[in-house]
Amino acid sequence: MTARHLDGPVIGLDLGGTKIAAALVGASGTVLARHTLPTPATRGAGAVLDTMAEAARAVWAPGTTAVGVAAAGVIDPVSGTVTSATDTIRGWAGTALAAGLAARTGLPVACDNDVRAAAATELENLGADGTLLYAAVGTGVGGAVAAAGRVLHGAAGIAGHLGHLPSPEADGLPCTCGATGHLEAVAAGPAITAHYGRLGGNRADRLQTVAERAAHGDPHATRAITVGARAAGRALGGLANALGPHRVVVAGGVTRIGALYWDALRTAFAAELMPPLRPLRPTPPRGGADAAVLGAAALTRTLPLHVPDPTGALS
Repeated sequence: MTARHLDGPVIGLDLGGTKIAAALVGASGTVLARHTLPTPATRGAGAVLDTMAEAARAVWAPGTTAVGVAAAGVIDPVSGTVTSATDTIRGWAGTALAAGLAARTGLPVACDNDVRAAAATELENLGADGTLLYAAVGTGVGGAVAAAGRVLHGAAGIAGHLGHLPSPEADGLPCTCGATGHLEAVAAGPAITAHYGRLGGNRADRLQTVAERAAHGDPHATRAITVGARAAGRALGGLANALGPHRVVVAGGVTRIGALYWDALRTAFAAELMPPLRPLRPTPPRGGADAAVLGAAALTRTLPLHVPDPTGALS
């Protein structure tokens, strides 16, 4: 561990199953530079760490003090390791994330789960007693829960992994975690694409193709998207009844499909709510596309910073 760096810009890295987003963030929270690279998800943890360091190098500037990493998987911020992960990123479980990236960048590194990091930026507007339910629907389905103004880590750091809630719409479908019938198996982007094929749609290699076909009236595409959206909405509505959140946020690439997705999700969510919560509706994140990298950068102010390998350096 090292002493807290409070001055100078920091690098925020958002690692997902599809892309790595990097941003140089000033002390005021302003994004000064951005860069994005595809995640080498099938090439192993070493390749992922190398690509993260490359992304950091692309936004680095003199005076940069630390790196904050918001990463997919169950992350232990104290040890800086990935304690558990699905097969979305091959060989990711067990990775010494903080040490590996610090050695490659020469900078102190703080790390946490990607969705928890993004959710922390939403708490600033809820006050000390704020309760928040945050879902991220992209390559997988992640989430975070905050109560009394604090993001919960839970036992083994697993709090908030909403994608592994049971979902009736996913009955019998294999999940990336090895179980069956979980929300991620029907609501994530690749899951919606796969469901389109099961419904009889022509082959599609990505979600955007399915969304374009839905926009042109393809009924199989429309159904695949709305089934995934309804599954997410039902799960979130049930959780809202259990947690009584002041705000529900839904982020991630799948939400960018547009009105077809949001209308189905919000309708399913509202149908589950108990009367006192009926005005509540899911909304996009306030931080927009920068929410995850801003949350990653903020980790350097609140979590342990892991000392870099003295032989590593960015230049």
